Amino acid sequence: MLKKLLPVVALAMPGVAMAQANQCRLPEVIARPKAEGPSADEPKRVLPIGYYTLAVSWSPQYCKTARGGARDAFQCQSGNGFAFTLHGLWPDGYGKEWPQYCKPAAPLPRKVIRDHLCATPSVQLIQHEWVKHGTCIPTTPTKFFALSRKLYSALRYPDMTALAARPTLSARDFAQAFAAENKGMVADGIRLNVTRDGSLSEVWICMDRKYRYISCPAQQGGVKDRAQLRIEPQG
Repeated sequence: MLKKLLPVVALAMPGVAMAQANQCRLPEVIARPKAEGPSADEPKRVLPIGYYTLAVSWSPQYCKTARGGARDAFQCQSGNGFAFTLHGLWPDGYGKEWPQYCKPAAPLPRKVIRDHLCATPSVQLIQHEWVKHGTCIPTTPTKFFALSRKLYSALRYPDMTALAARPTLSARDFAQAFAAENKGMVADGIRLNVTRDGSLSEVWICMDRKYRYISCPAQQGGVKDRAQLRIEPQG
């Protein structure tokens, strides 16, 4: 059994949403992830990397609709108060397809999971991110997740409480507010993923092969700029 670690304290900035929990306490027992791999619906694709997407999720929205089982307990019921969490760093291709599941991968060691769990509060998602995306980059799990956390930790956020309270908010309004907090980022370099009712689910940030912010290529997904957006307030 793993003992509780000391809190991981994220840097606070007035009026800015936290990148992760204010104090992240890991669970006493960290589960071992299940092995994953390609399938008929999610096939192996070995393709050249054209750019990257850094994806962060708005945890209050995720937890609003989560089923509340053991899988979501740490993220949604641990009292850590997660805000934006790291979904992953994704290599993208030059066209509409992207590399994925490039090499077989065994379940990750618990140390890798433990080191990354305060950024991505899901054991199985961490495993998934390595198998689907990390194996397409010539690196090791330790280096892949260290890079992911570095890019994630560098992000700064707009005042999510104020944005959530606005009577009208377009996807473009949000992208401009988000980009304004991050040097070198532009609104055209951000795409938003939303739920069916238009609630913010994820922010996708486009980066070049040297991990510098860029405008997103035409094939990048996300809602249209004029789409109306709502934000689930942080509890």
